[in-house]
Amino acid sequence: MRNVSPRDPALPGIVSRQRRALGAAAVAGVAGLAFGAGLVQAAEAPASTALATAPADPTEISAVKVDGHRATDVQSAKYTAPLVDTPRSITVISNKIIEQTAATSLQDILRTSPGITFGAGEGGQPLADRPFIRGQASGNNVFVDGIRDSGGQTREVFNLEQVEVIKGPDSVYSGRGSGGGSINLGSKSPKPVSFLRGSLAAGTDANVRGTVDANQALGETAAVRLNLMYTQGDTPGRDSVDFRRWGVAPSLAFGLGTDTQVTASYYHLETEQDPDYGIPLAAKRSWGAAGTDGRTRPADGILDVSPDAYYGLSARDFLKTRADIATLIFNHQIHDDFAVRQAVRYSRSLNDYVVTNPGDGGVAQFVAGDWWMKRGTKTRWNPTTTVAAVTDFSGGFDLGTVENRFNLGIELAREINENATYVVFTRSGSACPAGFTANVTAAGAGDCTRLYAPSSSDSWNGTITRAPAARSVTKSAAIYGFDTIKLSEKLQVNLGGRYDVYKTRGTNVTVTSASGVITGAVFTSVPEAEWDFFNYQVGLVFKPTAASSLYGSYATASTPPTISAGDQNTATGTGTGNLATTLLDPEDTTSAELGAKWTLFADRLALSGALFRTERKNAQIQVAAGVYEQVGEAMVQGVELGISGHVTPRWQVFGGYTYMDSELVRGAYNGVNQGDPLANTPKHSLSLFSTYRVTRKIALGGGAYHVSRSFGGNQGGAGGGVNRVHAPAYSRYDAFASWAINDRIDLQLNVQNLTDERYILRTNGVHHADPAPARQTMLTVNVKY
Repeated sequence: MRNVSPRDPALPGIVSRQRRALGAAAVAGVAGLAFGAGLVQAAEAPASTALATAPADPTEISAVKVDGHRATDVQSAKYTAPLVDTPRSITVISNKIIEQTAATSLQDILRTSPGITFGAGEGGQPLADRPFIRGQASGNNVFVDGIRDSGGQTREVFNLEQVEVIKGPDSVYSGRGSGGGSINLGSKSPKPVSFLRGSLAAGTDANVRGTVDANQALGETAAVRLNLMYTQGDTPGRDSVDFRRWGVAPSLAFGLGTDTQVTASYYHLETEQDPDYGIPLAAKRSWGAAGTDGRTRPADGILDVSPDAYYGLSARDFLKTRADIATLIFNHQIHDDFAVRQAVRYSRSLNDYVVTNPGDGGVAQFVAGDWWMKRGTKTRWNPTTTVAAVTDFSGGFDLGTVENRFNLGIELAREINENATYVVFTRSGSACPAGFTANVTAAGAGDCTRLYAPSSSDSWNGTITRAPAARSVTKSAAIYGFDTIKLSEKLQVNLGGRYDVYKTRGTNVTVTSASGVITGAVFTSVPEAEWDFFNYQVGLVFKPTAASSLYGSYATASTPPTISAGDQNTATGTGTGNLATTLLDPEDTTSAELGAKWTLFADRLALSGALFRTERKNAQIQVAAGVYEQVGEAMVQGVELGISGHVTPRWQVFGGYTYMDSELVRGAYNGVNQGDPLANTPKHSLSLFSTYRVTRKIALGGGAYHVSRSFGGNQGGAGGGVNRVHAPAYSRYDAFASWAINDRIDLQLNVQNLTDERYILRTNGVHHADPAPARQTMLTVNVKY
């Protein structure tokens, strides 16, 4: 066996570690980028450096967290080598970055990681978080503490310790997925030291936010932690789009610092807001016709309305979400080289809304000297319940002179997904003008608004009735194994494999109604569909020095047809047309990656770079009129660069650049979109956040973000047509300043979107585009005890 200490920090699952400083290479040198700046600051600079906060973080001791995890380690023991020696692109965004950037949502956090965009709800997609990683919709690839977080949700950050982004096909780690990558949200957990933190923020657009993070040690080996949050306000630059959220997250741990540790936690979040489907596309109206306003059709395909224009109805529309997650985790160190972890989770989420879709009410008409449109609606009532259990074993052993670090595990899950719509019927509302004929009888009378001057305060009276729900039950089981083989001081091999069985069955429903009254519902049973698939990764790591590495890797992913479109609200796995009764095969994604990681300036600064090529095959496409086959293919290839750490003891930087060349290699026979770049996949994306310690108490900084033009879609038929949609390129800047008043209190000022850039954040290319928030200023008081 290897010669290890009683608490070898190289082994996963250990709950107490030697106190030692860590260099940037150990915590931030990963392909893509990993943000270890907060930890580097703690190891190499006085307490009041970039953040200008005097007291050291009570949850860290000598830059090592007291529960045994380095501040920017990936949580999961599946990663059997330090990130600097893991041959994958992995981004770790620490809590320090979340605090500095004043992030409140998953979208805010992921802005700091280039190569990730967000898609708009529509086309069967929920109004919820829809991240795109390397050109693939990854909304179903979000995890909390290593367990899949199913259901359409809009997530909060108040209980997050860090966010981990694995880029490229990662079914070997996470099972079924989109092939673009996955996101793991690491929750805050109890520590064996007592502390109390609080923050109160106020800003423009009536925004207020308060948080509490209280940890109480219960003796030497137990602790309880409570996180609270309340926030409300308006969305900057969007008329009448208000929100309110509150959350609570208690957790209790026993056995801290011992061989056996048990942690129980609960997370509850509720949100209520005005739902926002953005602004219409140019195809909403005709162009150049006699008697119209003479406007010119925008080249990007997005209607030329004010970015403030909001088409919702305050008297009718709503969006409510709720999430409840209860988790029990058991860790036991059997002996120095062997540990076991058991995690059990029960979760339930609800996504519930009626939203005005400005592109779904029919084509606008020019009547009485103005453009008028009928409001369309999208609705959803979607609760998701999940029970999951994960058991894994990890440790190390030697075979002769060859060192091995391994992880073996079993994962079981059962998910129940219900999905219903609302029958919305308008009895009276904003009248349509005389001569307006487009869709006037749909869902009742009235409900019109001006295309270029909508009013959210229009009157509305009617009924909203929830229809019976479709239901699907999904069961999954998997076994997996990982091993890092150290052949020599210079050469390592990284291997991983996973076998999944994925089953789903359910009931679909067809609803009929008249004048807002449900008159019938026909339920249709969907036979059980089952897939099994094996995925793997293999990587070779060469270490020129102890603080650098060169690597090559190859990985795979599988996407069952029930989630290939990014939404899990149906149990069917069959295709369309001639494949309507055929169980489709999973789509296959493969990726090859070459990368390098190294550090400079005595380990104060970490740099990284990677080349990658990802290919996705087996997508269903139409190969002739009425004929479908699984021969569709898409490709993304590119470059990722990362920087993290200190250029000087006072100057801290972290950020990166991603170049993505994407293409729909083989699509429908009629040429729609074939040869086009993939939607929500810009060629260039850049992020850089930097702080400079002007004095011991004052720090200044900010962020710069650039995203090039992003293709949204093409509804114009072969050859392109006029309905091609693009989100234009944009550059955005944020500002940051902090002042440590004393050892307990500091002030932080954030100005988001400093230059008030009005840009399109995302578009689905079919109905609407979503403007980004305008400029916002927030002043935060942070208190620490």
